[in-house]
Amino acid sequence: MGAGRFIGMPSALVGAVACALLLVGGAAPAQTSKRSAAELMDAVMWNREPIGGPFQLTDQSGKMRSERDFRGHLMLVYFGFTTCPDICPTDLQAIAQTLDKLGNDAASVQPLFVTVDPERDTAEHLAEYVKLFHPHLIGLTGSLDAVRKAASAYKVYFAKVAIGKEANDYTVDHTAFIYLMDRDGNYLGFFPPGTSADRMVEIIRPRLAEPAR
Repeated sequence: MGAGRFIGMPSALVGAVACALLLVGGAAPAQTSKRSAAELMDAVMWNREPIGGPFQLTDQSGKMRSERDFRGHLMLVYFGFTTCPDICPTDLQAIAQTLDKLGNDAASVQPLFVTVDPERDTAEHLAEYVKLFHPHLIGLTGSLDAVRKAASAYKVYFAKVAIGKEANDYTVDHTAFIYLMDRDGNYLGFFPPGTSADRMVEIIRPRLAEPAR
C-alpha cells in the first residue's frame, strides 16, 4: 500500500487534505495533543511509528470499553467531534454506507467514533449522535487524559481553538483519518478524508476472508 499505508487516494492529495484540516481555526490553537500536528502527520503519512494500541473509554451506553472488546472484528476507527460542521458527518456517512454495501459481512466490521471533544461529547450526547449514522456505530468518550492517550496511540492531532469569548464557544482542530485495524487490533492502513464507500468496500472485503492470527 506504499508509504503510510494510505488506501484511499494518492499521498500528495492525502497530505494536502490533512494539512487543510489543521487550518480550520482562526486563532492559534490551545494545544491539546502533546505532540505537534506536523510530527503526528509525519508519523502517519510515512508509517514511521506503530499506530493503534490499548484504550479505555466509555461508550454511548455508559459502558467501559477497551480495544480487546472488538477482537475478531475488523475495526474502522475515526476521531472527531459531534459539532464538527462537515468533515466528520461526511466521513461517518461514508462509513455507514460502507457497512450497508458490505451486507451481511458488515457484522464482522466494528466502526468506532472517538470524540476529541469529551468536554461536550458525553455518553448521553454520543448516544443521540451516533444513531443518526448507523446502528452498529459505537461512540467513545472519557476523560481528556483517556482521550488523549487513545489519540496518541493512533497518532491523531487535536487542539481546542477558541472562536468566541464564552468558555463553551470553541471548535476542535483535528486530523481526520479512518483507520483500518485487523481482527487482532493490528494496523492495516488509513482512509483519508473523502474516501468513498465503494473504495472502502474494495479494500475491506478481501480482509474479511483473512482469519485472526
